[in-house]
Amino acid sequence: RVGVILPFSSTAPATRALAQSMMKAAQLAMFDAGNPRILLMTADEGNGGAGAAKAAQQLLSQGAEVIVGPLFGASVSAVAPIARDRAVPVLAFSTEKSVAGDGVYLLSFMPQNEVRRVVSYAASRGHRQFAGLVPQSAYGDVAQAAFRQSVIAAGANIVDVQRFAPNAAAVAGPAGIVAKSGADAVFIPQGGTILRAIAPTLSQDGMARDKVKLLGTGLWDDAGLGREASLQGAWYAAPSPQADADFVAKYRAAFGAAPAGLANLAYDAVSLVALLSQGEPYRRFTAAALMDPNGFAGVNGIFRFAADGTSERGLAVLEVNAAGPVVVSPAPTTFLRPGF
Repeated sequence: RVGVILPFSSTAPATRALAQSMMKAAQLAMFDAGNPRILLMTADEGNGGAGAAKAAQQLLSQGAEVIVGPLFGASVSAVAPIARDRAVPVLAFSTEKSVAGDGVYLLSFMPQNEVRRVVSYAASRGHRQFAGLVPQSAYGDVAQAAFRQSVIAAGANIVDVQRFAPNAAAVAGPAGIVAKSGADAVFIPQGGTILRAIAPTLSQDGMARDKVKLLGTGLWDDAGLGREASLQGAWYAAPSPQADADFVAKYRAAFGAAPAGLANLAYDAVSLVALLSQGEPYRRFTAAALMDPNGFAGVNGIFRFAADGTSERGLAVLEVNAAGPVVVSPAPTTFLRPGF
């Protein structure tokens, strides 16, 4: 019995639509698994907190052996102690690292994985002097810490890190300083219109784009990014585009529309549950099973859970191109290789 907690009655229409898409993906995974013994039971996360706690209590009273969800960090915090008291693991979708661990496993894509992958690849291609242009935000704080750790791990140097207020008008000063820092790689964990403002500013301030590689995270995973000439040739880490395309095609064939952005995580969660469900009832979803060092095959590539409950994923490195992103370093197919 699998309990699924999602915000089906959220006051935000987009969140309700996301919950429905994730539920459809969970049902698709159950169908693909072909295991009639798996029963999905749903409960409403609502707007988080007390609603999520009530949902967990309901599902546990119905015999849930594992909980898939919730979506938001506050909801995960509310559900975790209730599930822990019953030794029931929680496969959640929050990106807040602080809620992971002690029975909570996060399937979400963590920026630390993306930063480590793109920095290590750049270092392997000869880039040794790194600078960062990092937004003043919670995401920026996480990305900056991961950037420092990754550069040190690669045996390279950080020559400068500049922070900027996350708006296009605030990037000129910090970008000008980084452009003159002597870096041969510049890490920018920012997407959208702000990224499109930063890249030409660096060139205008004298940074030689033929000698300096721009680096990004999954926030850069935008097929239209290559229309900005100053971003062409830049690298970022993200799941294999083909893997994502295959899942989108499968979902569209089943439901007649494209999935929401996090539907792939719901599919992976239920697929993982199906894989582990062959064990003895109430003893099959153990920490040892969930943290198998060999990992699991997900729709966006391989993944496994670390001791802290966060997920580690095999990511590709893509290059921004006028015609769309191009894979320059394929996603690994196994964790049994150097670097993991």
